[in-house]
Amino acid sequence: MILFIQCVVCCLLFTLAILPTQYKDPINMIMSYPPKIRQRVEELPQYKETIKQRGKIHIGKKILGLIFFVIILSSVAYLSGCRSFNTTFTHVFVLFFVVNIYDLIVLDWGIFCHSKKLRISGTEDMEKEYKDYMFHVRGACIGIVLGLIVALLSGCIIHFCFVV
Repeated sequence: MILFIQCVVCCLLFTLAILPTQYKDPINMIMSYPPKIRQRVEELPQYKETIKQRGKIHIGKKILGLIFFVIILSSVAYLSGCRSFNTTFTHVFVLFFVVNIYDLIVLDWGIFCHSKKLRISGTEDMEKEYKDYMFHVRGACIGIVLGLIVALLSGCIIHFCFVV
């Protein structure tokens, strides 16, 4: 039951971290948009410099996010009673996987693909590209791999810090 509650809370926190920023200014999340939309935005003069700056920052944010999730999720697993590599790995992977699937179905397919408010000015005619469901499936597959990495590192932290 505690894992279920944690999954719900993580989905809620993830939504609060993503949606307000994206609704306020969709260009903030341009690196998560389908490639054809990014390409069109890069061609628009009002966004040319913005895109270059965001591309450089994007990778750094992903790496810091990965480290942040390893620390936070290993702590959550530990506080939930996980005291071995296997239980921590499983707990963290389930949390990450549930949020990843929630992101795919609710945020990507349900909101992103259909919300006119998330259209970037100058790309409103790209309805087909905004509804590229397979782009989001590929992203979810990458998310599963990242989830495995986060779970593996979290399991290692618990194992080496508390078991050995």
